[in-house]
Amino acid sequence: MKWKGRTTSGNVSDRRVGGSKTAIGGVGIAVLLIYTLFTGDPSALLGSLFNGGSNNNEPLTAEEVEMGEFVSVVLADTEVVWRKVFAEYDKTYQPAKLVLYKNTTNSGCGTASSNVGPFYCSTDQTIYVDLIFYKDLKTRFKAPGDFAMAYVIAHEVGHHIQYQLGVLKEFYDLRSQVSATEFNQLSVRLELQADYLAGVWAHHIQGMGYLEDGDLEEAITAAGAVGDDRIQEQSQGQVNPDNFTHGTSEQRVRWFRKGFTAGDLEEWDTFNATTLTIQAVII
Repeated sequence: MKWKGRTTSGNVSDRRVGGSKTAIGGVGIAVLLIYTLFTGDPSALLGSLFNGGSNNNEPLTAEEVEMGEFVSVVLADTEVVWRKVFAEYDKTYQPAKLVLYKNTTNSGCGTASSNVGPFYCSTDQTIYVDLIFYKDLKTRFKAPGDFAMAYVIAHEVGHHIQYQLGVLKEFYDLRSQVSATEFNQLSVRLELQADYLAGVWAHHIQGMGYLEDGDLEEAITAAGAVGDDRIQEQSQGQVNPDNFTHGTSEQRVRWFRKGFTAGDLEEWDTFNATTLTIQAVII
């Protein structure tokens, strides 16, 4: 991805050293991570984790500084794209915030831990990322490349889109009305919709001339690598569809591709096939 020297977002806070909250502006990862990977709003889990915020006093490495700048450029790109897309539907996009941290930090959903992986908290409309996950993508999930990480950020911004358009509220309102299996099925549809939205973002990034050879393949590899079936097979040696919360590898890739092809919100309603329909339509 062509990102160096481009505009960064003013909505990024960096807490990676000493728990600071300096804005970057202008220019056991086992079961818990598997369960919450790319989650929409993991309040219940986060509240039971460690207490306290980041406590890091070591200076950032050059690689860590660069990755922070990269994430900030990606977030800035999501702001440009979604302002444009929302305007096409006579709506106003309010950007998400993003916090970079190491190990643990406080969030509006409780204490965030790197074990949880990247997540979006609707309480404070903020994405939380420990960039150790970038290394996990390359090593654990065999999905290297900067655009693989860009896909992760775009997916989390997708949950922010769902929050703004009321989808997340409807989704969580159904938690007490359905069985655990049914709620898991709805969760899959929620996550696939966020994959679609990540694809819409990638469509516009391509149109802006920022994609390089191999970038799209990196995102597709990442989407496939974090399918429930693949993760369960790797971690448990068997697959249980009733426990799926994010979708199969094939589904995640398919919905990302669908969003990339469409470039708009005309085909984003992943809930349409269920009787427990959430009206994810804004036109």
